Amino acid sequence: MGSTMAGLVDRARGLTAGGRRAVLGIAGPPGAGKTTLAEALRAELADAPPPGLPAGSWVAHVPMDGFHLADVELDRLGLRSRKGAPETFDAWGYTALLRRFLAGEDETVYAPGFERELEQPIAGAIPVPLAVRLVITEGNYLLLGQERWAGLREVFAEVWYADLDPGERLRRLVARHVRFGKEPAAALAWATGTDERNAELIATTRPRADLLVPSALLGSLGADPGTGLLS
Repeated sequence: MGSTMAGLVDRARGLTAGGRRAVLGIAGPPGAGKTTLAEALRAELADAPPPGLPAGSWVAHVPMDGFHLADVELDRLGLRSRKGAPETFDAWGYTALLRRFLAGEDETVYAPGFERELEQPIAGAIPVPLAVRLVITEGNYLLLGQERWAGLREVFAEVWYADLDPGERLRRLVARHVRFGKEPAAALAWATGTDERNAELIATTRPRADLLVPSALLGSLGADPGTGLLS
């Protein structure tokens, strides 16, 4: 069921059988196509809801990137050079927000977004109304299960792993860093340094995924229209 986009759409739709709320996670290393896949799924699902649910407003995309710690806090903690590592996210806040959605008690749950031009989180940027039954969320460390990430796995109905070819992932990642302001040499250094260390850690979580999304499918989705790149 995971080898085609249609199969992924059907599998995601099935998570809300009976009208229940569900969170679908998409994990993977930097540059693997997580955001592109999440947006493609949301677009396909929006107008094809399960029986009894209205079209359009039943599915939302909430990226984990909004839970980056702000640079001012990274400076205070001495973690600015490790931005993107597990300890540079508010994983507790991320888990709490997803639990709020699953509880279904608030008229709207507001999630933070992430502005890549500024490289900063933006509070209250993504509304998740009460009508939403499926939240698609993506991020590096959904399957980590250590320290501040402990307890996160249990909020997901399923977690899929974006398994893009490593060489292609690196190429796209370097290009993305250049697109958002890094000089080519600095982009390559960051992608093969900080990003690669994080990617090696994330790769250890791959066996915990419910589904591996193959490289061929990820590549077929094309570029993220917001960045021109997979993310």
